[in-house]
Amino acid sequence: MYSLTAIKSDTRLLLFHHEGKRSTEDAIELFNGVEKMRSTSSPIPVFISDNWDAFEEGLLNVYGKIELPQYKGIGRKPLPKLVPLDDLKYVKVLKKKVKDYVVETISQIIFGDPKEIFEMLGANSDGYIGTSYAERINLTIRTSLARFIREGMNFSKKKRMHTKTLDLFQAWYNFVKPHDSLKIKINCGNRRWRYRTPAMA
Repeated sequence: MYSLTAIKSDTRLLLFHHEGKRSTEDAIELFNGVEKMRSTSSPIPVFISDNWDAFEEGLLNVYGKIELPQYKGIGRKPLPKLVPLDDLKYVKVLKKKVKDYVVETISQIIFGDPKEIFEMLGANSDGYIGTSYAERINLTIRTSLARFIREGMNFSKKKRMHTKTLDLFQAWYNFVKPHDSLKIKINCGNRRWRYRTPAMA
């Protein structure tokens, strides 16, 4: 069983998690959960993930539309196909490894206009796009919950309890745990910094 997570990179807010397999159906569940949290007045966010095809298929199912290609009058009529919405933006990050060491990181834009994506992410065309925020929260989960320690005796025996544990972690992570990267300089008396949780940010 896997835990799929979605995080809002600018505030480190853990948006949604889903427990299941590494399948398109589970990716759809993850993105449906994220979409339920999005305000109808806000644009579809830029999605960034590692190199896993199920994410691309999941995004198409949640943020896609059925389109019938134009028939050119020759041969069979084309079948309807699922295409991304015009404002869907998705970047896939591919990591090349040599002997377990990452030697190169390649950002591949799957959906969306590259120029618009780089502007939204505050980077130029040569800028780095990575999955470091998602990897960092995965590390926090593994070090905070004994259930995620590999080959340990505290592994989850039931999916329901595993999910409830992640729910509790999500509440603690978003509302209780201050993040050093989110602090604001205030210089008020003896206090130099105001620490914030992801929910505060």
